[in-house]
Amino acid sequence: MSRRKTERLLNLVICLLATRRPLSAEQIRHAVPGYDSGNDEAFQRMFERDKTELREIGIPIEVHRDPWEDEPGYRIVRQSYELPEITLEADEAAVLGLAAQVWQRATLAEAASGALLKLRAGGVQTDEDAAGPLELRVDTRDPAFPALWEAVRDRRAVRFDYRTAGSEVVLTRTVEPWGVVSRRGRWYVVGHDHERDAPRVFRLSRICGPVAPAGRPGAVIVPDGVDIRSMVGYRDSLLPERVATLRVREGTCQWLRQAGDVAPGKDGWDLVSLVFSDPEWLAGSVVGFAADAEVLDPPDARDAVIRRLKGAMA
Repeated sequence: MSRRKTERLLNLVICLLATRRPLSAEQIRHAVPGYDSGNDEAFQRMFERDKTELREIGIPIEVHRDPWEDEPGYRIVRQSYELPEITLEADEAAVLGLAAQVWQRATLAEAASGALLKLRAGGVQTDEDAAGPLELRVDTRDPAFPALWEAVRDRRAVRFDYRTAGSEVVLTRTVEPWGVVSRRGRWYVVGHDHERDAPRVFRLSRICGPVAPAGRPGAVIVPDGVDIRSMVGYRDSLLPERVATLRVREGTCQWLRQAGDVAPGKDGWDLVSLVFSDPEWLAGSVVGFAADAEVLDPPDARDAVIRRLKGAMA
């Protein structure tokens, strides 16, 4: 869903909640930003679609027909719209807090923290410290993750450029995504590849550039009985483990220091030896530290970092 449409739907809900009397379609057209452009026929189509979508997600838009008026009126009765009081047991509050911690450093961090904020604003207590010493994190720094997650949610086909394993060849793929899963620190999208006309697994770190929609929402149908996790496990070729040598600035890059072995360096830098198997995964872990981390060896891992930095500059 585009940002413009999201704002229009939100403005429509606010308008229908705020009014004390039912509003006609023409009154709504002039009151809600996003409806004030275009001809009458375009407005009617847009307004009917918006009403349908809001009702499908459970927002009760009531229609009032006054015998003294030519057009029906619309409004949302606040008592029907508001949620009942939410109460959470201690273990349920702990689960919510832990879930927010999981996404704290990932792409969905803003959504997770926003959900907790809304619950607290409604008087619901959430326990974000119940995990104690346990600290979980989900890392979704792959740029393709948000678009693919939305495509899976909306059941919509996508198109992207993909670099094949062990090669610099980049091919364009059109995929009907069935799911996005993580395995051994790497993220994958599983779906039907139009070019191959077969199910395929794509590693997110090998996707080059933006992920673009390639179909209408709701068009993707996930076949019955598909086990996405087993597909990723079957196709995930386990590359041999190697050791990378990194140079990290003193007092920085704590995650890299904890994951590897640290040795003193020179001129304010330390050396970190880190075990890895996939150069692209290593590059994705290093570039987030910007100028505080540098891969010295092996060459293919260093090249993967340089390639990502060049892509960011472009």
